[in-house]
Amino acid sequence: MKIAFFDAHGFEKKFYTNMSEQHELDFFEFRLDEKSVSLIENYDIVCVFVNDHLNDRIIQKLSEQGVKAVVLRCAGYNNVDLEAAKKYDLPVLRVPYYSPHSVAEHAVALMLCLNRKIHKAYYRMKDLNFSLDGLMGMDIFGKTVGVIGCGNIGKCFAKIMKGFSANVLVSDPHIDQEVSAFASYVAIEELLESSDIISLHAPLNPQTLHLIDKDAFSRMKEHVLLINTSRGGLIDSKALLQALKLKKIGGAALDVYEEEENVFFENLSDDGLQDDVLARLLTFPNVLVTSHQAFLTTEALENIAKITLDNINAVKNKTEFINQL
Repeated sequence: MKIAFFDAHGFEKKFYTNMSEQHELDFFEFRLDEKSVSLIENYDIVCVFVNDHLNDRIIQKLSEQGVKAVVLRCAGYNNVDLEAAKKYDLPVLRVPYYSPHSVAEHAVALMLCLNRKIHKAYYRMKDLNFSLDGLMGMDIFGKTVGVIGCGNIGKCFAKIMKGFSANVLVSDPHIDQEVSAFASYVAIEELLESSDIISLHAPLNPQTLHLIDKDAFSRMKEHVLLINTSRGGLIDSKALLQALKLKKIGGAALDVYEEEENVFFENLSDDGLQDDVLARLLTFPNVLVTSHQAFLTTEALENIAKITLDNINAVKNKTEFINQL
């Protein structure tokens, strides 16, 4: 099988080349879009990442070129027109899980860093400034932590928070009996109003787009810490910016951003940042941003590569597509 990997990064290539000797793999650093789609002639499968866009025209082109399947190297699929894929009879397979611990633990790391001002303390020490002024945080013990979205990742995060002896609130349409044994399922309005820390782990869809908007911020406690390692579009970034300016919340830690597509994974040190909202967010001392790296652990990348290649082999061998969307 001849496979084209789009939006490929150096940190992931070895996991695929080490696991697959029976396929011909070509890695392209650029993304799949309406310009680059012309490059996929004679490929059996295209393998895409979170910022590749597969709209109706691209999927039609893939189908016309004889591509047998689209394989995602991620769990999210809001960047794929699934109706178009059905129309052109092009299977789309994803990685439904890889390491929920990797994302949940990164959310905890962001939370602790933001709360205890680790980032500020680090840079102070570099300047030999040993002052403690402005570095005060709060105990997590006994605080109320709200988890919005409690699938595999949210469940891991909730368990970790219970280990901190926090009071855990969960908002999710599906009740997990294991989680309900140590956490309370509540309406999202109660969660927003009661939580000292809120962590987002919901999927992005039309119902959750800008779930955290101006109204949501108005319900939160003024000292609340907001963590997002899920999808950037869950938060209305302009509403977040306004809430920070008005000091309506205590701080935010983001591993995702709704307009991250042309920013994250790129080196813009020579070009500057054109996104005015993100540029302004980065000026706040109580905002932490990482470049969509929550998944970036050895275990997660190994699992992503294994499941991706399992999906590819299913296409090759014409066996059941257990991860088809």
